[in-house]
Amino acid sequence: MSATPEEIAERKMRFVYTIRSRGVTDPRVLAAMEKIDRGEFVRGLFAERAYEDMPLPINCGQTISQPSVVALMTQALEVGPRDKVLELGTGSGYQAAVLSVLARRVYTVERHRRLQQEAQQVFNRLGLSNITCIRADGSHGLPEQAPFDRIIVTAAAEDPPGPLLAQLRIGGIMVVPVGQSDTVQSLIRVLRTEAGFEYEELCPVRFVPMVEGLGED
Repeated sequence: MSATPEEIAERKMRFVYTIRSRGVTDPRVLAAMEKIDRGEFVRGLFAERAYEDMPLPINCGQTISQPSVVALMTQALEVGPRDKVLELGTGSGYQAAVLSVLARRVYTVERHRRLQQEAQQVFNRLGLSNITCIRADGSHGLPEQAPFDRIIVTAAAEDPPGPLLAQLRIGGIMVVPVGQSDTVQSLIRVLRTEAGFEYEELCPVRFVPMVEGLGED
């Protein structure tokens, strides 16, 4: 049985409260998480669980990230209203949609054609015209649009990828999960300075691994 409008409103209210309780305090990030309805990005059997703080399966063997992790990564990125942001791993499109509320322009790259097309449909439906969604090999970044003020990676790499670091503007920030397996990963915040790169470990996470090349679908 489908949820009533009152039940959905209650779930959304608890959704924002849960994110706040996980340590997300930036009012702009909280407002963006409240504005972008996660329910738009979850389909089929799992639609009823869209407002729970948990990752959920999507097509092509991928997942839509846990909302509190999306919020924590977004907060760590410190996105400003004039920033140009690169996201690697569009997935459902949820993270890019949240970023679009905060940034001037979001470029998001997805290796699976089906996910790229489905995300683009949602962006169009929601009127998120400042997102450019591209099917490409995200491990190479998007050099033709570099440099970027902010870069976010939603798949785990063994180390912060060199091609992405090179596409980060001086003063720019990258947030990336780093680890050799799906059980030992850390979320890393990288700040590019005139002298090089500064690294900060934020929290343990679990993401699908970064894969080179295009997906078959």
